[in-house]
Amino acid sequence: MQKDIPVLTVSGRSLAEAYENALRALYRHGVSIPTQYDKPGDPPSLDSTMNITILEPGSDPMIHKAFPGGIEDLKEYSMELRGLKDHWVKNMNDPADTRWEYTYHGRLSAYGIWRELLQGESQEKGFFRINQIEVITDKLARQPFTRQAQMITWMPHLDNHCFDPPCLQSLWYRILEDEEGIWWLNCNVRFRSNDAWGASFMNMFGFIQFNQSLIADAVGRKAGKKVLLGRMNWHADSYHIYGKDIASARRMLFDRADSIPFSSRTWNFSDTFIRELFDEAEAGILEKIKEYDRSHGSGPV
Repeated sequence: MQKDIPVLTVSGRSLAEAYENALRALYRHGVSIPTQYDKPGDPPSLDSTMNITILEPGSDPMIHKAFPGGIEDLKEYSMELRGLKDHWVKNMNDPADTRWEYTYHGRLSAYGIWRELLQGESQEKGFFRINQIEVITDKLARQPFTRQAQMITWMPHLDNHCFDPPCLQSLWYRILEDEEGIWWLNCNVRFRSNDAWGASFMNMFGFIQFNQSLIADAVGRKAGKKVLLGRMNWHADSYHIYGKDIASARRMLFDRADSIPFSSRTWNFSDTFIRELFDEAEAGILEKIKEYDRSHGSGPV
């Protein structure tokens, strides 16, 4: 009987390479274990603790074809990490509010409270709001080698009792400067739980875009430096494929990976037709959000 959850370590130059290496390591060495989300008759999940290092996050081939989504989904998730859906989060002080528990961008940019406060109310009732993105980009611009540039999502008074608490737990940054004076943003990402097949590729892709546009670019503006993406280390306490998804993963990747060239399993994000699909998806996504807001009687605050 196996008593230890395996700890697996993989790396890859590009996102697509690292992602595939992680999935194949999980498939070979993961342990079978049930989850609280299984339906009757579902087989157990394959699980591990996983450490993934993407050596060159901005490099191609970036897009792996074996993920359950499309280019438009990658665009929508990237926009969500920039705050597109923050207004879908409920007022945590209103028990009748049934909207989302959180967004990652909301927890990172407005950690603490989820509604506008009356003047003086924050002091009277102990409420607070912290823009962690602003804090850590200021910190990195002033002192790029700091070990204190960290953001968190977990709010114990909410998340210990939440049905679906945040999977992302923390982001940690530190910068190295090369001989040409370019700053390289290194990042550690920790997930408590990461759906390897259903979500991890989109998560990693989204946070590569987040790191470039919201962190590296902001630090560069504040410090007057060129800031590029160094390695990204991705740690998942539970990196798993749900039992219901194992057959799809076999069909789309595991049973064919050794017979199809890697170049045929991936796309270059820099390819014109991929960039066009990615950029042109924005208008439709914005319209979809507006339609959702109209039908649910919500809107940006």
